[in-house]
Amino acid sequence: MTNQAALMTKKSFVECQPMLTALGDENRQNILLALVNTTCQTGLRVGEITSLVNLSRPAVSHHLKILREAGLIKKRQEGTMNFYAADIRTNFAKLRQLLDAVQQLQEAHDHD
Repeated sequence: MTNQAALMTKKSFVECQPMLTALGDENRQNILLALVNTTCQTGLRVGEITSLVNLSRPAVSHHLKILREAGLIKKRQEGTMNFYAADIRTNFAKLRQLLDAVQQLQEAHDHD
């Protein structure tokens, strides 16, 4: 594989870094799993998430912020209430592309 492919893969790693960092924490994994079965129309409130993952409200809020910044969840506001839902389709496609690119680099190296 060319140097160009390696550079594109590196660019993909940089683009996916916030997601990889967010997904590297077990508490955030648990929160994301709790939100997977929700939609933007339903969502869960912080208190509901807190009871599902056995973390304090401040801890859940902290992890939700990181997951939102990584583009893995969405927040919907209804009056003074916030509802959170998983939003993994777009960014998980980017992670899949990254894994495919790494696999292609590995296969090209194996054939050399």
